[in-house]
Amino acid sequence: MTRKTSTATIFNLLQLACLIATTSASIVSTGDFNRDFDITWSPDHVNTSPDGRTRSLKLDQESGSAFASKDMFLFGQIDMQIKLIPGYSAGTVLAFYLASDQPNRDEIDFEFLGNVTGQPYILQTNIYANGYDNREERIYLWFDPTKDFHTYSILWNLYQIVFMVDWVPIRLYRNHADKGVAYPRRQPMSLKASLWNGDSWATRGGQDKVDYSKGPFIVSFRNYKIDACVGKGNPRFCRGDSTTNWWNNPRLSSLNWYQRRLFKWVRKYHLIYDYCRDTNRFQNHLPKECSLPKY
Repeated sequence: MTRKTSTATIFNLLQLACLIATTSASIVSTGDFNRDFDITWSPDHVNTSPDGRTRSLKLDQESGSAFASKDMFLFGQIDMQIKLIPGYSAGTVLAFYLASDQPNRDEIDFEFLGNVTGQPYILQTNIYANGYDNREERIYLWFDPTKDFHTYSILWNLYQIVFMVDWVPIRLYRNHADKGVAYPRRQPMSLKASLWNGDSWATRGGQDKVDYSKGPFIVSFRNYKIDACVGKGNPRFCRGDSTTNWWNNPRLSSLNWYQRRLFKWVRKYHLIYDYCRDTNRFQNHLPKECSLPKY
């Protein structure tokens, strides 16, 4: 099967998957950034449309910028449409993530690493569980994320964490807590986005720096959906399987056959770094989850 054919098949199948997922969803977000999020860094660098439906973050010589959800969540699905910085974006980092803000924090990260003009963005994902991270993976996207909006999603349930791009699963992290592997399952997390200067490491290990003469650097957001359990009161409510907590349904305990096909396609053609293959970094003692099943 050619790469072109498998790409077309991927999107046809996932259109159906998207329809199935949304029919049983219980929406907790309003679609209004002003109502669902607080501006947490540099309000004069955050621009929100009059109807609250779109928002942008700006980075310049003065400051970066950020916003965070008013509520905290324990399991669910998060979707956000994002359009990244066009042209020269080296050294910039857009983080779109869930975080618990505890000393032993849990965190589920998308990090978009800018590049020099003509070179592709790198999408890095990472997971903190009980305060420990070092679980980075990196891919090149199969499209230009600066030309239009694309949907970036996190499905987080009792069984697995699935990172998705336009409904294509790009990364899995399975709940192997019963085997001694830390998994985010007790700490509610807020949804955050921040745009900042990460040029000490973000592009070619820090070799390419932010060039503010090519700024300001702007990232745009729209059409978000937070379909998750608000982490208040008894956490058992969020861990239960119910019509409301559809994400904990056992049918979502693993990828189905066509999602696995998509996942394998991403790993074959677009993966550029996987911590589970970095034996030098871990001195031939890879983290335990690296030897355990992903499905």
